[in-house]
Order: sequence, then structure tokens, then C-alpha cells
Amino acid sequence: MASSKDRQRKLARAKLDRQMARRAAGLRRRRRIQAGVGAAAALVLIVVGSFWALGGFDRDPEEQAGPPQVCTWTPQNAANNPSLKEVGTPSATDVPTTGTRPMTITTNQGAPITVDLDLTNAPCAGASFAHLAGQGFFDNTTCHEITDEGALLCGDHSGTGAGGPSYTFFNENVPPLVSESPAPDAPPLYPAGTVALMGTPPGANGSQFLIFFQDYTTAEPMYPIVGRVTSGQDVVDTIGKMETVDNGLGAKVKPATDVLIQSLTVGEVTTAPPAPDLTDAPPATPPTASPSAAGQS
Repeated sequence: MASSKDRQRKLARAKLDRQMARRAAGLRRRRRIQAGVGAAAALVLIVVGSFWALGGFDRDPEEQAGPPQVCTWTPQNAANNPSLKEVGTPSATDVPTTGTRPMTITTNQGAPITVDLDLTNAPCAGASFAHLAGQGFFDNTTCHEITDEGALLCGDHSGTGAGGPSYTFFNENVPPLVSESPAPDAPPLYPAGTVALMGTPPGANGSQFLIFFQDYTTAEPMYPIVGRVTSGQDVVDTIGKMETVDNGLGAKVKPATDVLIQSLTVGEVTTAPPAPDLTDAPPATPPTASPSAAGQS
């Protein structure tokens, strides 16, 4: 019969065996888990690598940023203003931003009036004029007002002062504010021959434009300048001297004789020739003394 000490040793041995078995089983489980995690990670890397190699991380062409937007055209609801005309909108991105465009205004009052539209300082105005002219928007419309500022107001197909296209756009080239006491010899903000937009309300520009026949300066300029008359200013001056009558709203600003724009066209973009590059020019050769000068002592 086994002694009590032998039984205790056997029990301790059996306990130790069980502990070692549990530890071995736990170690096997951890190894299986680690192996599974490693395999999953490897699989993820393989999938991601394949996705990347096939261009999966490239931006979808439809989501890639397009050309930068130059102009913002704000739609107007013609239902709220029957004097507006639906004409779509010009491009917001394909807009020339340098150079000039010739605009030709043919009226029933004499030779055509030609204007250089300033695309550098007013590119959106140039784009708008070209868009509207391409649809014949200005043809057979009247210049409905001779303003107190000394300008001819045109571009409203309704002749009411409330007409325009079905969009507006913001100011671009408004002259800076003048001081309260400008110098007597300071140039006018709007010299005769200036072409500017007249928004209704100010800042919401459409199709209405001013052609100044006399210099004009104001403490609060609000008309964005879009170009200059290059020929036909004498026609503008003659129109500016016309008699005016009541426009139906109590203002004596309507030309007594209709000033009809028979057509308005906008030509192609022209750019100023680049300045000559003098960096590679040969050095100047110093003048040589004439034989008579060389012979003098």
C-alpha cells in the first residue's frame, strides 16, 4: 500500500501534467490565431496591391477637377420679370482673360461705333457680350436713355430699363473710390469714350451698357468699365446732344428720335504683341572715330 507521500507526489505530478497540457494547448491556439491574422494581412496586402496596380486609387475621371472656373453666371427667373430673355449662359471656364475683342455697333445714326473690349480687366463682360451678340440679342434694339451722367444707355431689348438676359454676373473693373477733395487735374473716372455696364441693381450686370460722350467722375463709382470706343465717338457725341422726352416714368431721358442698334457683333480675340526679348541681343558696337577726327591732334 502506497504511503501518503507517494500519493501526494503522484497528485502533484498529475497537476503539473495538466498545467503543462493546458499551456501547450494555449500556445497552439495562439499560434493558430497568429497564423490566421498573418494570412489575412497578407491577403489584404495582395488585394490592395492589385487594386493599386490596376489604378483603383486613381480618381475617377468624372470626379477630377476640371478647368478653373473664371466666371459665375447667376440664373434669373424670367417668370418674375417678363422683360428678361432666355438665352442660356456663356461658358464659365473657356473664357479669354488677356487681350481685347473688337465690338462693332451699327446704328441708324451714322457710321458704326467700334469698341475694344478689355479682356484682361473684364473677361466675364467680354464673354457675355460675345455670347449675347452670337444670338443676335442686341440686334434691332434701342438705346433707350441719355443719362444725366453723360452717357448713352443701350442693351435692353425691352426698352424699359428692366430688361436683360436670363443671367447676371458680378462687377469686375469698377474704378476705385476718389477722395473727398480730388486734385483739380485728376483724370476723370469715366472719360468720354468709356464703355461700362449698368447693372439693375448695381452689381447684378446683364446686357445694359453705357457709352460715355462726356467725362464723368463720381465719389461712388458703380459702373464696371469693360472697354473703350476706338472709332465712331463723333456718332456717340451727336446722339448725346439729341432732344430727350419723358420715358413714361416721369424722367426726361428718352431720345426724342429712336436710336436703333441695327446690329452688334463681337470679333475674335486679339493680343498685344510681346515685348522684344533683348537678353540675346548682340552687344552694341561703339562708334568708330571718323578719319577726319582721327587725324586731329
